Amino acid sequence: MPAKRRIGLVALVFFLGVILGTVVGELIGMLLPADNVIRELFVSGKEFQIGPVYCNLIVFTFTVGFSLKVNLVSVLGIILVAFLLRWYC
Repeated sequence: MPAKRRIGLVALVFFLGVILGTVVGELIGMLLPADNVIRELFVSGKEFQIGPVYCNLIVFTFTVGFSLKVNLVSVLGIILVAFLLRWYC
C-alpha cells in the first residue's frame, strides 16, 4: 500500500516540475533558431494568472500577483520531479 503524500508535498512537486520544465524549455528555445516549429513547441504554452490585487492601507500600499506559464517541457518536468520524489521518498 503506497504511503500517503501530504498535499503540500504534492504542490511542491508540481511547482518544482513546472519551474524546472519552464527553465529548460526556455533554454532550448534560445538555442533553436527563430521561426522554427520545434522552437514554438518548446516555448509556447498556457499562462495562468492571479491578480494583481492592490491593497491600499493609507500608510503603505502593496500589490500581490502570481503568474505561471506551463508548456510541454513543464509537463515533462513535473513527471521527472515526481519520479525523483518517488525514488528518494
